[in-house]
Amino acid sequence: MTATRALPGRNASPRTARAINDRLALRLLQEEGPLTAAQLKELTGMSRPSVADLVERLQDSGLIEVVGESGAARRGPNARVYGIVADRAHVAGLDVRIDSIGVEIADLLGRTLATAELAVPAGADPSETIRSGVDLLLGVAGPVPLHTVAFGAPGLINPATGRLSTTGELPAWHGDFVDEVGRRLGVPVLLENEVNLAAIAEQRSGGAAADDTFVLLWIGGGVGAALVLEGRLRRGNSGGAGEVGFLPISDTGRLPTSTNCDDGFHGLAGSRAVCALARTHKIPVAGCDAAAAAAAVLDGTPPFLDELAERIAVGAAAVCAVLDPGRLVLAGEVGAAGGTDLADRVAARLARLSPLRTEVRPTAVPSGPILRGAVITAMDSAQDALFPPAP
Repeated sequence: MTATRALPGRNASPRTARAINDRLALRLLQEEGPLTAAQLKELTGMSRPSVADLVERLQDSGLIEVVGESGAARRGPNARVYGIVADRAHVAGLDVRIDSIGVEIADLLGRTLATAELAVPAGADPSETIRSGVDLLLGVAGPVPLHTVAFGAPGLINPATGRLSTTGELPAWHGDFVDEVGRRLGVPVLLENEVNLAAIAEQRSGGAAADDTFVLLWIGGGVGAALVLEGRLRRGNSGGAGEVGFLPISDTGRLPTSTNCDDGFHGLAGSRAVCALARTHKIPVAGCDAAAAAAAVLDGTPPFLDELAERIAVGAAAVCAVLDPGRLVLAGEVGAAGGTDLADRVAARLARLSPLRTEVRPTAVPSGPILRGAVITAMDSAQDALFPPAP
């Protein structure tokens, strides 16, 4: 269990003190799981009567409930175990791609209840795609109302407006879909860059410490990065922090442009480049998308993996020279498929390119990191709205 938490200062009003203690208890129940009143007393440092009042208050508010008993092996009555009422509302995470929409529904503790995916055919009518996506979301959610929906999408998300910037080759229906979900459901809708969501999942589900610093390098259909500095996700002035696909690193001798990163790091390490590299090493590849690139890595020969690691390390060295994160996490379809083998090769080459000591490790969330990050984002927002805030 975590250490005892600080109580409100002596000058806090009774109302403020109650709100702070309520919030603290709810956070403990979220992080530690169900607890007895005695355990809450130990973790908060509150008096027994104060804990009894707190438990009664949170039960009356419908925020916690008795979920079991403990102490069956000792004399006397068993102690009640309290937990958050997780099914009070549901949250949804969405992974919105050009050709598909993934959905994950979870309770207020982030526990997955249902998943689904909608394929978006090439050239599909945007209005039909939007309608089908909203219907899919409603169908998966079931009878319990959705409280918050969080979207992950490729591209720049303006931190000031929360809107998807109209840059690159993203279809216009991405923004329309987000707006329509909000209108149809009447719930808060959050939008975040997909690689940033993968970093949130890595931070919260991958065992990272709350104040960790790391860079998540996404190698998949495209190339991107997410920056977590001292525990905080950094988006940059325009939401473009981590757009490393535009780094002027390539083997073509040309430079990327503001609208095309094929002659940047993207063209060196994205899925098309990985598949082309695999073919030069006589590795059979069916297609050139992220799934094909991941399959090539899984079937890869040592010389192929060495050359791929060299390419990734060049981009990683540029990132580390600016940020010196100390840790680099390889994610995305290619990074996850490469696992420790690819990470170790990248680390060895990075050590030759940079004087900065950088640990390189594979992602701890190889499956569905964008959806998981979206669910965590929606869960945090819903809890902030439903749980009493600390003044």
